[in-house]
Amino acid sequence: MDSANTELSQDTFLVGIGASPGVAIGEVYLVERSRVRAVERRIPASEVASEIASFHEAVAQAKHQLKDVKEQVADHAVSEHLYILDAHLLILEDEMLLRETIKGIERDLLNAQGALKRALARFRDVFEHMEDDYLRARQWDVETVGERIMRNLTGTRQTSLQEIDRPVILLAHDLSPADTLQMDREKIIAFVTDVGGRTSHTAILARSLGIPAVVGLETVTTLIPPGSQVVVDGGNGTLIVNPEEETLQEYRGRQSLYRDLEAQLGAYRELPAQSLDGERIGLFCNLELPDEIDLVRRHGAEGIGLFRTEFLFMRRNTPPDEEEQFRIYRQAVEGMAPHPVTLRTLDVGGDKFVPEFNLSDEANPAMGLRAVRFSLRERRLFRQQLRAMLRASAFGNARILFPMITGVCEWRQCREILDEVRQELVAEGAPMADKVPAGVMIETPAAALIADLLAHEADFFSVGTNDLIQYCLAVDRGNEHVAYLYDPTHPAILRALLNIGAAARDAGIPACVCGEMASEPLYALVLLALGFNELSMHASGIPHVKRLLRQAYRHEADELLSQLLSFTTSREVASHLEESMAKRFPEIFSPKPI
Repeated sequence: MDSANTELSQDTFLVGIGASPGVAIGEVYLVERSRVRAVERRIPASEVASEIASFHEAVAQAKHQLKDVKEQVADHAVSEHLYILDAHLLILEDEMLLRETIKGIERDLLNAQGALKRALARFRDVFEHMEDDYLRARQWDVETVGERIMRNLTGTRQTSLQEIDRPVILLAHDLSPADTLQMDREKIIAFVTDVGGRTSHTAILARSLGIPAVVGLETVTTLIPPGSQVVVDGGNGTLIVNPEEETLQEYRGRQSLYRDLEAQLGAYRELPAQSLDGERIGLFCNLELPDEIDLVRRHGAEGIGLFRTEFLFMRRNTPPDEEEQFRIYRQAVEGMAPHPVTLRTLDVGGDKFVPEFNLSDEANPAMGLRAVRFSLRERRLFRQQLRAMLRASAFGNARILFPMITGVCEWRQCREILDEVRQELVAEGAPMADKVPAGVMIETPAAALIADLLAHEADFFSVGTNDLIQYCLAVDRGNEHVAYLYDPTHPAILRALLNIGAAARDAGIPACVCGEMASEPLYALVLLALGFNELSMHASGIPHVKRLLRQAYRHEADELLSQLLSFTTSREVASHLEESMAKRFPEIFSPKPI
C-alpha cells in the first residue's frame, strides 16, 4: 500500500509482537533500513579473483564498523550488551558463510553479491526449519551480518540514528543490534519495525535498555507517513495511529503507571523471590554466552538454569575441543559462583545441527537423532564434553543436565558414562567438585508420564516447556496452519506439569522450568502451585516475576491452580487465569485493547 496515497483514520489499531514493554507517545521518524537489492550476475572466470577480493574487503569493512560501534558505546550504560556485537563478529569469521560465498563465486561464476545472497538463503532455510524459538531467532543475527556485508559490497549508505535531534518514535523495516546499541534514549523513545520477533537480539536489547518496541508489523513502514502521531504499547504489541484525545488520555495514564512500576522494580532486584508467607522460589537465567554473566547478576539472578552449550558447536566445521569447552564452562561457573550453573549437554539434531555430523537432512528431525540420542551415539564427543564440565565444576557450583530423556535406561546410560568420566579424571588427578548434581530435562510426554521413576534417580528436574507443549499437543509452532494450537493453558499441559512437580516434590529434588512459561508473570503463581521451586528466564524478566511473587500468598496460588484444573478447555483456563490475575494484580496486568 502506498503511504503517499493512503491516510489512516483516527484511532487505527495495528497489532504486532510486543518486543519490549512500556508506553510511548510521539511522532514517527522513518529511517531507511530496508534490505539491499543484490544484483546477481554471471561473471567470466577472469573476474573471479577480483570478486573474491571485493567480498573479503566487504567482510573486513564490516568488522571495522562493528568494532567502531563497540568503541563508541564502551563507556556507556549499554556496554554490558556488547557480547551481541562479539557474536556478530564471530559470524563474520564463520567458515561456512565465507566458504559458501566463495564457492558460489568460484564454482558457479557468480558475482560477490549473488554468491552472498545464495549463501544467506541457505542459512535462512536451515534456521526457518528450527523448532526452538530462541534458536530460530538467531536467523536475524546472520541476516543482519549478511546485510551489513551486502551494503558494503553495494556501497549503500544508511541514515545514522545519531543524526536524530528530537524525541521521536523510530519506524523502520528492521533494526540491527548495532542500531539499538547506538540509540540515544532521550531522542528515540520507542521503535516499531516491519519484521523481527520477541527473541531476536534487537528485542532483547530493547527490553534490557527499557525502550518500548513493537515488531513484526509486516508493512507498517508503507502505511504511516513520517510525522504522524502514534502510541506504542510494547506490552500488548499495539501501535495506535492518529490517536483521538480520549485514547491519548488513557495511554498517558498507562504510561505514568508503567513508569511508576519500573521505578519500583529496581528495589526488587536485590530481594529474594519470596511470597508473603515465606515460600521461596529461585529465579535463574538462561545463558547463551558467558559474557552475559555481568548482566545476569545485575538483574538479581540466583543462578543459571540453562546454559545452552550447543552454541559453542554451531556455525563451525569442527566441534570445540575439551580445552576450549573447559575455558568457557569455567568462565560461566566461576563468574556465577557461589550460585549454580546448569550446563546442558549438547542438544543438537532436530532443529540444531553441527556441520561435521550432517544431521540436518533427517525426514523427521524433531523425533530423530537428537540431544542425548546423538550424544550416546557419538560417545567420544559426549565424554569430551562431560570431562570439560566436570573440570569446570572445581571453580564454582556446576550442575549437568541431560536433554530429551525419554526413559530410565537412557538416563542410566548417561549417568554411567558420567561416572566413568569422573573416574578417569580422578585417576589423572584433575580437580573437580566432590558432588556435581546430574539432572533430567523433561520435555517429552514419555518423561512426564514416568516423572516419578526418573525422580528417584535424578538429582534435579528441568522442564523445557516449549518442547513439552508442542510434543504433548502434536503442534509444530513453525507451521502457521497449526501454530494457534500451541497453548500453555491446555488442560493436558497443566496435568503434565502437575505430575512432574509432584514427582519432584515427593522425591525431594529441585524442579526448574526453563521454557517461555517461566518468564511470563501470568504463569508465576500457577508454576509455584504446580510444585516448581526454580524458574529460569532472560535476565530482564526477573524483576517482573519477582515483584509479583513477593506480593502473593502461597495459598492464593494453590486456590488458583485448583480452579484452573476444574476447567475442561484451554479457553476456559486462559480466560479465568487472565481475569484472576488482572483482578489480584491490576497494576501489573493492564487490560488489553479491544
